Amino acid sequence: MFTGIVEKMVEVKSIIASKNNLIMEIYFENIHELRVDQSISHNGACLTVTKLNDNSYQVDLIEETIQRTNFKYVKAGDFLNLERSLKIGDRLDGHMVQGHVDTTAKCTSIEINEGSWKYFFQYDDDSITVEKGSITVNGVSLTVVDSLKNEFSVCIIPYTYEHTNFKYLKINDYVNIEFDILGKYIKKLVNDK
Repeated sequence: MFTGIVEKMVEVKSIIASKNNLIMEIYFENIHELRVDQSISHNGACLTVTKLNDNSYQVDLIEETIQRTNFKYVKAGDFLNLERSLKIGDRLDGHMVQGHVDTTAKCTSIEINEGSWKYFFQYDDDSITVEKGSITVNGVSLTVVDSLKNEFSVCIIPYTYEHTNFKYLKINDYVNIEFDILGKYIKKLVNDK
């Protein structure tokens, strides 16, 4: 379980194909803080540490993860948003995030305002967003500003811009989306009736 409050950005060192999977190696300066089998959110996707090296660690991406996330577009040198799992007793500063990416969304527009940025995203999924509801974009807990059919927007403050990979995001780039868990359950209950 995560909160969507990004701890740091990490750089992808390499991506190697292994049968239908990918092995992604990621630089991490305080490698002693990690352990094999630890769950870490990378751009909002919960991945398991499988190997520790001197200044990096590895995670495995299976075909389901590759197809459902923006990792199919990630390459060495790209930066990912990283959050380690929530500890019991920690403050929940963002919202409840599972680390289960629902779909990807394409950045369709970026408005630069004085002191903030507004990003618009479009997705093909039949999920819904709600104005002022929670959403996770590349692992960042955000509030939906505009909610339209298959489209939404979020606003980013300077701190979030500087400390996440939003500063590298361009129009036509894809991001990982996790819709609000409460909304998903309500939608399922309504659809099952």
